[in-house]
Amino acid sequence: MLIIQKYGGTSVGSVERIKAVARRVKQTVQNNNTVVVVVSAMGKTTDDLLSLSKAVSTNPSAREMDMLLSTGEQVSIALLSMALQELGQPAISLTGAQVGIITDAEHGRARIWEIQPKRIQHYLNQGTVVVVAGFQGMSSGDNFEITTLGRGGSDISAVALAAALKANLCEIYTDVPGIFTTDPRIVPEAQLIPEITCDEMLELASLGAKVLHPRAVEIARNYGVPLVVRSSWNNAPGTRIISPMPKPRSLKGLEINKAVYGVELETNQVKVARWQGRDRLGVAAGLFDEIARDNLDVNLMIQSIQEDDGKDIALTVVNRGFEQGETLGAAASETKLKELITSALYRDPWQGSQEVEMMVEQNMATVAITGTGMIGRPGVAAKMFSTLAEAGVNIEMISTSELKITCVINAEVCDRAVAALCQAFEIDRSVVLGADSIQEFSTGSSPSPVCGAVVDLNQACITIRHVRDQPGMAAKVFGRLAQENISVDMIIQSQRCHRLNGIPSCDIAFTVAQADAEAASMALKALALSIGCGEILVDTEIAKVSLVGGGMVAQPGVVAQFFEALAQQQITIQMITSSDTKISCVVAQEEGVKALNAVHKGSIPLVKNYAQTSKGLATPAKHSYAG
Repeated sequence: MLIIQKYGGTSVGSVERIKAVARRVKQTVQNNNTVVVVVSAMGKTTDDLLSLSKAVSTNPSAREMDMLLSTGEQVSIALLSMALQELGQPAISLTGAQVGIITDAEHGRARIWEIQPKRIQHYLNQGTVVVVAGFQGMSSGDNFEITTLGRGGSDISAVALAAALKANLCEIYTDVPGIFTTDPRIVPEAQLIPEITCDEMLELASLGAKVLHPRAVEIARNYGVPLVVRSSWNNAPGTRIISPMPKPRSLKGLEINKAVYGVELETNQVKVARWQGRDRLGVAAGLFDEIARDNLDVNLMIQSIQEDDGKDIALTVVNRGFEQGETLGAAASETKLKELITSALYRDPWQGSQEVEMMVEQNMATVAITGTGMIGRPGVAAKMFSTLAEAGVNIEMISTSELKITCVINAEVCDRAVAALCQAFEIDRSVVLGADSIQEFSTGSSPSPVCGAVVDLNQACITIRHVRDQPGMAAKVFGRLAQENISVDMIIQSQRCHRLNGIPSCDIAFTVAQADAEAASMALKALALSIGCGEILVDTEIAKVSLVGGGMVAQPGVVAQFFEALAQQQITIQMITSSDTKISCVVAQEEGVKALNAVHKGSIPLVKNYAQTSKGLATPAKHSYAG
């Protein structure tokens, strides 16, 4: 069996630890396995090298930084090879360039184009352990420049080698026992997850879980690499990350293949929006408690903040009346839906003293592009929005995740939207998968709808006031951010439009990394003059709390527990977005850790009970066009 083992900087942080790793590697070989080891730089070596660069230059070039930083791994691979040889195990150390890791030329954040495994296979055939420098490669072309892969680069190197060599297993060794339901340093009650799907792991990683880099999970998902995350200090089994059965895929363009693999369409959707002039704790929890009680099938949901501090909640539900052939007319069906939704308002004792508006829109649809690493590729969302704008399709709601970007549109233009997206992203529209095929893996094998919770304290929220409500506005906003290579996570369009000079307008809010907030604000201020929007607000005092799990949003009782846990701790939810695999809330930064504790202690144990008693839910009409 061919096994790829990756050891992080902590695992090889001293001579004693390097010797311990060598003993583990030799034992793996003695168990009749062939082994490739990928190693990070020792301990804080990379930080020390960064300090040295700052001591000699205030603005070092990206090329020279790659030359400098790549030396850290060369020390650790040489020492580990020596330690293995001392134990009588044949071993050889090789840099990323020497094993044929070919990348693009983006210094500091290179992506892998291909791996040429001829040399590494030669040594493996001789029974030699190959010790590879992680985090680095060599650009293609005539110059053969040394490149580095960026944060988490050794994870990426290991999984990419596993894909290229068709390894039976890739083991990621770290200083923790595996993947936990949340950060155990923040929540001591966090539980080890024995098994998780790639989809769920990709969301957790992108939301800030630092055990695995999202790009590594993305490669594992695309090529079906079996992954295990284990502790370097013991023999516990750790966490298995289950990859789907991969479609045939070329190993050329390994990390640079197209990001979008399919287009999905869901019809029979109804959009319900509720606006209130003053927010109160517990309204979102009450709303989803009612939705769970009436067994409505929720697809997407958002909550946004209005200019006058009011908030609106909008969601899409499956129109089961039409789908099941009931004879209810549109007006009667709309009345029934409105009654179900508005019943949640009576939980709020102030409801009678404030303005509340409701809107129900029939004949809606959701159209989505599917793939991996969506958030990490800023141009993908911008291309989707511009494609829909060019087709004359107005976007009413947006949902984003690492696996899918979804837009709510009018069903009358869904054929036009699908045709435009298939053409833009080179998707074969003739390949149609049924709903069961689409959901088969995404729901995964997790015993409950929720596999983990994450808090991100390094996010900023940017709000653009009074953006004209017409096709093309979202494309211009997010196209400008893509030009600056700024990744966007949550995207929320307010549902209550204002009229300025007779033109309907709404607010658009989104979250970015705090490090990108200033650049994003500057870029949009320049754009604002050309699109005629209002002021641009930046809030860096936020935290994003997220639950992750396959099929979670389709179980509104779970969502209600999430919101109720926050309400019980008097935590105000500022914004909400959802996707198939996650639901995220923005709260005040000072309440982020408190929110994570509340969610983990209040919701996750309850989820398991709910999953055992929940009833089956209706399935929307769904079509998928796969590339």
